[in-house]
Amino acid sequence: MVRSSQATTFTFSSSPYFDDRGPHGYAEPITERVNPHSRPVVSYYFPKGVGAQHYGEHHPMKPHRLTLTNALVLGYGLDKQIHNIYSPRPATQAELEAYHDHDYIEFLSRVTPHNQTEMKQMIDQFNCVEDCPIFADMYEFCRMYAGASLAAARKLCAGTTDIAINWSGGLHHAKKAEASGFCYVNDIVLAILELLRYHPRVLYIDIDIHHGDGVEFAFYHTNRVMTVSFHKYTGDFFPGTGKLDDNGTGLGKHFCLNVPLKDGIDDDMYLTIFKTVIEDTVTAFRPTAIVLQCGADSLGCDRLGAFNLSIAAHGECVNFVRKFNVPLLVLGGGGYTIKNVSRCWTYETSVLVGASIPDELPVTIYDSFFRETKWKLHPPLTGRVENQNTAASLQRITIAIRNKLRYLQGAPSVALQEIPPDLGGWLADEERSREEKDEERSTATAGDTRPEDRTIARNEFFDGERDNDADTADEVPLSQSTSKGKAPASTPASTAGRKPRGGKRGRGRGRGKVSATESLAGDDDDDADEPSPVRTTRGRGRGRGRGRGRAAKAQAKERDTETPPPDDASMDVDPEPLDV
Repeated sequence: MVRSSQATTFTFSSSPYFDDRGPHGYAEPITERVNPHSRPVVSYYFPKGVGAQHYGEHHPMKPHRLTLTNALVLGYGLDKQIHNIYSPRPATQAELEAYHDHDYIEFLSRVTPHNQTEMKQMIDQFNCVEDCPIFADMYEFCRMYAGASLAAARKLCAGTTDIAINWSGGLHHAKKAEASGFCYVNDIVLAILELLRYHPRVLYIDIDIHHGDGVEFAFYHTNRVMTVSFHKYTGDFFPGTGKLDDNGTGLGKHFCLNVPLKDGIDDDMYLTIFKTVIEDTVTAFRPTAIVLQCGADSLGCDRLGAFNLSIAAHGECVNFVRKFNVPLLVLGGGGYTIKNVSRCWTYETSVLVGASIPDELPVTIYDSFFRETKWKLHPPLTGRVENQNTAASLQRITIAIRNKLRYLQGAPSVALQEIPPDLGGWLADEERSREEKDEERSTATAGDTRPEDRTIARNEFFDGERDNDADTADEVPLSQSTSKGKAPASTPASTAGRKPRGGKRGRGRGRGKVSATESLAGDDDDDADEPSPVRTTRGRGRGRGRGRGRAAKAQAKERDTETPPPDDASMDVDPEPLDV
């Protein structure tokens, strides 16, 4: 710091850091730290360096307002009342592409002020002209504020915070593949998609003077997100959308609410219609999470706005939503008179943490910004624009909104709703078959399948590739015959040839097999010079087919009690040998 007594010429750097306020006092910072269990848990997100970005000399969007806001928050000592303060990492390209097109994000990552001449065609295609200029570190700026909103949404999903604040977010005009209204990446849509992974229903509230068209368009077809926007609507005021009749479509029909207002609305009228509409909406929709966009261009004396709202009324909207005790994500948005924007968001930070702060501003290095208003937190901002709204027009809007809410018939279920992007990819592994998983792992069991079930009804025949009793008889090795043949040496050949009860059943005609014992007995009786071949022949009687009656069972019992024939006798074998 260079003091005035040390400088030879008067420059900005030689001026004192702090103004001499004279009779005007200043706020003492809060020193008492919050008790973690006494209030709802509040997390505050401020990406490092986000306030140093610059759209251009004459552009109304000034990210420097974020630096002023953070200076006032720290100057009041509100950081002692905030449970967690984070400087989150920037969002990755994959996270941005959860909503935005790949080609659009690729363009944002490549375009710079130096190569914009060569990329003129793509600049026109993605609408990066006039309102959305190309400036240095533009892509990094988008990653910063989008990363903060995503981190805040994840914190809410984890249940480790009740209120998450990111004043750098809230850029609600960006489309899927197009920049719009000073917005390049729609961090609100990305945050809501993150919330939908855990929360079944999300309510989005927008109190920016401009219609939140980007968010409404993203969720126009779903009933899991209800969008409510309070904005100025004349038909030609940017972005030109947000009529009262806009309803949503498909599953999202009646889940899109717009409250079009005219110039000059004051605190009483705004708070009346805001509280009425939001209370009815929360009662009907029953959200499990709320996203509140706090665009400060709805304040009086804004560079681009035309309302007459005070900072206190703007903060009362935030306080009203906070009292629902629903997980709340609070974002910034528009606001182009930066000294009023920083005061508004600082006051709303105190409302969210439940701290009371004085009207005098704390001493900061930015005192010169507030010299004109005598360093007050609540300067007079109302009464500059004539109020064109009437009680009758607001009542007509309220009745129309209530009629739409009647169609909801209770909060929607999410049993068969579409899964948010990239969750489907994660769950795709669960839908693959076991064989596909084995092939991916390259295991030895890949391609092996369980044999088909050969158990069939008793009144059916088995006819398949593995039919043991097929018409074409095969020779049976001796080892298999000895293992499968259950009959002892004294058992008749016909009885030994049959399969034991309970084994695989054959088809209609019985086909016996010569047992190993019979073959051995034949070899002993003969000269053993030429062993008789083991062969299978067709039996004379009915085999062990399906549906044997009582008579068949009686005959089988009689055969079992008969005296066995001599060993060389064969009851069921053809006397003439077959050529093998």
